[in-house]
Amino acid sequence: MNLSSNICSLLEGKKILLAFSGGIDSSALFFLLSQRGIKCDLAIVDYCLRVQSKDEVAYAKELASLYGIKCFIATAPKFESNFEQNARNFRYEFFENIIDKERYDVLLTAHQLNDNLEWLLMRLCKGAGVSELVGLNEVTKKKNYLLVRPLLGFSKDELLEYLKVNNHKYFIDETNSNQEYERNYFRANFSDVLIKKHKSGIKKSFEYLKIDALLLEDKYEIIFKQQELVIAKMKDMSYLAKAADLILKELGYLMSSKQREETRENKNVVIGGLWAIGVSRDMLFVAPYRKTVLPKEFKEKYRVSYIPPLVRGYIYDENINLEVIC
Repeated sequence: MNLSSNICSLLEGKKILLAFSGGIDSSALFFLLSQRGIKCDLAIVDYCLRVQSKDEVAYAKELASLYGIKCFIATAPKFESNFEQNARNFRYEFFENIIDKERYDVLLTAHQLNDNLEWLLMRLCKGAGVSELVGLNEVTKKKNYLLVRPLLGFSKDELLEYLKVNNHKYFIDETNSNQEYERNYFRANFSDVLIKKHKSGIKKSFEYLKIDALLLEDKYEIIFKQQELVIAKMKDMSYLAKAADLILKELGYLMSSKQREETRENKNVVIGGLWAIGVSRDMLFVAPYRKTVLPKEFKEKYRVSYIPPLVRGYIYDENINLEVIC
């Protein structure tokens, strides 16, 4: 088993942080990287839910010592509700704080084929189009780093076999069998079973979905991006809601089917109280929503420049210069 040459070339010469847990996926990724001579530092979160989590943190420290790399550790607070979402938010805030402070170029996560299928099935059950069903991308450009998922072409069973054959240590998180969590329910009842029986067909389907998603993305072009403001020139206005959906997905927000329908009908909307979507002529604007009192001169300047009202607060707060657009 080897990582793709394209991924290895992308990682060459980069400063890399690996989201590590000590489980099958991240342990396999660490050793596959080491096998190719690619060094990475580790970042691990202890959620303090299991006695074993202390052993996993100790394992991360052990690997750091053996391989001469850094190991960053965070202890999560106790989340009283919505554990999956709160844990994810805490985890990525931890990773991004390290990336900002230590100047990492790449964040690696160990999502694999089973994870991708779980994602597809969960979105399918909630109402989704091609861009949502395509699932996770191998490479995603974030504000100041690349998020790379090198294992999407491998199943969990393949990674486990690799660890066993090479006598590499790993841990099994028993909470992954707790079907109170949505992802675990889909994993136990659907994705793992399907991949055991239809792995090659599922891999091929994801390849086709990615091609179809790229065709959709040809309907617009990103012409400006600064911080979390994105401006796109629409080549086909009938794809406006889809473009907004894809842009927000890159920004880390997943629209519901109801929100996509609202965008189709109204065009200028606030999504989830968090994101502003505005349309002006053939231009789509997406930015965080800010309730900011704007100076009269600023409002007039952007009114005559056809900047949609809902995004003006963010532009003003962040002092973004749009004269190149206007």
